[in-house]
Amino acid sequence: MVSGIVAVILGYLLGSIPSAYIATRLATGKDVRQLGGGNVGGLNVYREVGIVPAALAGIADVCKGAAAVAIAIWLLEVDTPFVLAAAVAAVVGHNWMLFLKFRGGKGMGATIGALFVLLPVYDYPLGLAFFFGVVLIPFIITRNVALSMGIGLLSLPFIAWLGMQSAEFVIFSVVLGVVVAVKFWPTAKGAWAKVEGIKGFIFYRGQRGRR
Repeated sequence: MVSGIVAVILGYLLGSIPSAYIATRLATGKDVRQLGGGNVGGLNVYREVGIVPAALAGIADVCKGAAAVAIAIWLLEVDTPFVLAAAVAAVVGHNWMLFLKFRGGKGMGATIGALFVLLPVYDYPLGLAFFFGVVLIPFIITRNVALSMGIGLLSLPFIAWLGMQSAEFVIFSVVLGVVVAVKFWPTAKGAWAKVEGIKGFIFYRGQRGRR
């Protein structure tokens, strides 16, 4: 139990590392929270700062989720419920960062990192291919990152059930989707207000800020 609690706390602290904030500070000296939509994530860094800082921030975000799961599995050797809780905690930490007064990103980088470790370790590496396939197809059609990732998260409980038939993983997938959706909801409302009709919403890519 103690190790499980430690795994969850470490997951949250890892998720709270403000990768996008640090990358933006190093590249421009500016606060990413004051740029674009204020999102502390790789996509906002890409739009407002540039591709290299965004790539570094994105890689770091993925590593946060992967590290949270890896530590829980191999260092602390906790049971599966605590491993999954540590993964969710990393995403929660990314979305509400302790070190930025609970401002944060939308959790996609940390989510992808957690899945990169979770699915192969629990004997379902094909689940990664299914997940990224579900994300990639709508992205190719719409070029809408948020919508594509949202569709991927909606599909995750079904992917988990079909490949693993594990109630734990289905619940984990649903909780993960809710945590990410809470942060995407204001963005989705804003996008809907700026466009005309469903087609405009589907193909909405956000506004690029000035570099």
